[in-house]
This record gives sequence, C-alpha cells and structure tokens, in this order.
Amino acid sequence: MELGQHPDQRVGVFVDTQNLYHSARDYYERNVNFESLLRFAVGGRRLVRATAYVVEKEGDTSAWPFIYKLSTIGYRVRRMYLTVKELGEGGKPIYEGNWDMGIAADMVRLMPHLDVVVLGSGDGDFVEILEVLMERGIRVEVIAFRETTAQKLIDAVDRFVHLPDIPNAFMEPKNTER
Repeated sequence: MELGQHPDQRVGVFVDTQNLYHSARDYYERNVNFESLLRFAVGGRRLVRATAYVVEKEGDTSAWPFIYKLSTIGYRVRRMYLTVKELGEGGKPIYEGNWDMGIAADMVRLMPHLDVVVLGSGDGDFVEILEVLMERGIRVEVIAFRETTAQKLIDAVDRFVHLPDIPNAFMEPKNTER
C-alpha cells in the first residue's frame, strides 16, 4: 500500500473512458486495461463504487462489447449519446458528449460515503470539484496520462499516477495473424 493509503478507506473510482481512450490511442497506440486501472485505484482499500462514463453514437452498437466488459469487471457504467453541437464546413455535424458535470455530481452524491476519490481523467475542469472534496477531508488521487493531464490538476491533488506506470496498464495488442 502506498503512503496515505490504509485498508479501511472507502474509495470511489470515477473514470472518464473517453479521456483515457483518446490519450492512450494518440500517445501510445494502445488501449487502456480498465481492469488493471480499477485494481490499482482500489489498492487493497474498500471499494464503495466504481463508475465508468461512456459516450456513444446513437444507433452504433460497436461500443456494446466494451460496455459489457466494463460492467463485468466491476464498474457501474453510465452512458450518454453524442449530440450534434453544430454543423461544420459543408454541413458536417460536430458532435459533443461530455460527462464532466455528471462525474462531478456523482462525486458530490457519494461524498458522505467516501474517504478517497480516484479520478481517471486528466481534464483540468475537475480541479474545482476536487478542491471542494479535499476541503471536506476527502483524499483525491488522479490516474491519467502525464502528456494530456492539466498541470493545475496534478498540482491540486493528493496523488497523481501516470497511467503507464501501473502494472498491466494496457491491453495486449490483438494478434492480427491467422
């Protein structure tokens, strides 16, 4: 167990799957192993709830196996459909799907039941809510990619972990040979 951790701490894990997916793809050409992330985030403490936030296109079923896998490894999955934010050049739709407020609301809802909040995201928009949690005595840890994590987020929290540093951080590449 790391410094600041003990077995009777009650932990809530909040994972922005889109944030981590895009960082892993863009910087490492790999997929995050969300099971390893959860195991590391809990770290021998008492898990109250782990929630994974997913954004999907309406009518697109390609995310369903991923969503099913998340639910079987211990996450409560919250889903949101992309919405058309505006039309770009040539009338091409620009989509938006953002769980920031939902994640913050879930943190507040669970606040009385948690000693530790672990956020899986590098989004600096979370600094304010994380500071509120810390002011109320909740330890805040972030697991994300250093390359895409806002410095103000790293500076604000009790512990930052560069996701590639956790054991088995990435899924094994699929064998494309037959």
